[in-house]
Amino acid sequence: MSENIKIDPYGFREYDARWLYEKGINLLGITNLGKGLGTQIKKHTRKNDPRVVVGHDYRSYSEEIKTALKKGLVSTGCYVEDVGLSLSPMVYFAQFNLDADAVAMVTASHNENGWTGVKMGIKKGLTHAPEEMKELKDITLNEEFSIGQGNEKEIKNFQKIYKEDLINKNRIKKKIKAIVACGNGTAGVFAPDVLRGIGCEVIELDCNLDWTFPKYNPNPEDLEMLHEIAKVVKDNNADIGFGFDGDGDRVGVIDNKGNEIFSDKIGLLIARNLSTKHKNSKFVVDVKSTGLYSKDKVLLNNNCETIYWKTGHSHIKRKVNTEKALAGFEKSGHFFFNQPLGYGYDDGINSAIQVCHLLDNQNKMMNDIINQLPNTYQSPTMAPYCKDEEKYQVVDELVKKVKDLKENKTEVDKQVITEVLTVNGVRFSFEDGSWGLIRASSNKPSLVVVTESPTSDERKRKIFDFIDDLLQKTGKIGEYDQKI
Repeated sequence: MSENIKIDPYGFREYDARWLYEKGINLLGITNLGKGLGTQIKKHTRKNDPRVVVGHDYRSYSEEIKTALKKGLVSTGCYVEDVGLSLSPMVYFAQFNLDADAVAMVTASHNENGWTGVKMGIKKGLTHAPEEMKELKDITLNEEFSIGQGNEKEIKNFQKIYKEDLINKNRIKKKIKAIVACGNGTAGVFAPDVLRGIGCEVIELDCNLDWTFPKYNPNPEDLEMLHEIAKVVKDNNADIGFGFDGDGDRVGVIDNKGNEIFSDKIGLLIARNLSTKHKNSKFVVDVKSTGLYSKDKVLLNNNCETIYWKTGHSHIKRKVNTEKALAGFEKSGHFFFNQPLGYGYDDGINSAIQVCHLLDNQNKMMNDIINQLPNTYQSPTMAPYCKDEEKYQVVDELVKKVKDLKENKTEVDKQVITEVLTVNGVRFSFEDGSWGLIRASSNKPSLVVVTESPTSDERKRKIFDFIDDLLQKTGKIGEYDQKI
């Protein structure tokens, strides 16, 4: 690689590409990334002149990065269609609407200022999975680029087409008073208009675009943002509060009493609501999500099946696609709706719309609807340190250990293990529906531990103590980021 091109190889993550600009990547590096992506798109589509939809988020430097990326794409023979200032889901939607061959969205989502990145995909509605990311990394770093003569054009007013598509399919009858919080991120240009369009009374919170993010990063898992939304919900006596992340593919939800609702519980409520109209459907959830799905009376009565799958938006999206599931829910707030509700990708605004349908269908406040779910005691996501080069091996050993404990009918708090799921680490469940999870983090040198019990807070803790004991015995575990 010539010396003035800068690309840190670690920026190619499991399913996202992210760098600190210009420390980890410079503009020449971005152009090479565009060449790598263009080469990869041509290989997979078997076309010499593929059409690629490109958009960017509202950071001060996103437009210059997009310009450099487009230059790389065009040099390989790609025909770029630039939809301008976008949310990630708007770019995904554009691939369907314009029938394009691939997408590239310049965004670092909710990362702090200074970060940049690209979300990309070739097959409609899906983003790069680990194997595509590895291939892209190899092409880009080895500079094995295709050469061609593409061009670029601007697609004007595409924001309007995207907004109208969401509004026209989703009008509601009830006047729902909604707080719409965007943390000064790009969703501010979209979410208030769409939710007003379907019939909500919208109160905006930080919806003006300000790329310095003067208050906090637009991240619906960020407690500072959630507390602010909760306060505004209570001050305005609102029915619901929505918090959108920087590129609009995730949403956080606050009920009418100002309580934050974990996304896996919101997913279950949406699944229940959908199951009455769409009987015999499948839902996909990630292994960190509540165990309530598998035993839920409403879902079982409507003959619906829930599949637990690998954590990560790229993994859940693909599973929803291959299983032809109606929807998928991830605990981090990525929700995926398949036809007829959506195109299978994660769109935070569509997720908020589905919550509005839930309120529209039931003559109850959000807090009362939540209280219909069985109570469970959930731990936060806990991450004990474990070296990158050791974490997968540690998890493999623990999978074997847990399987042995099930075979031997070993009891934990007077319960035997009834089920062991190994699609992503090991998730083991007990007779009463309590469970524990141990998996390797996909982007940090750590493991991930979660426990939940529908029976008692004490049982949740005892399962954690059991897991912690197994981990300590490996001798490969460091400090936790947080503990119960």
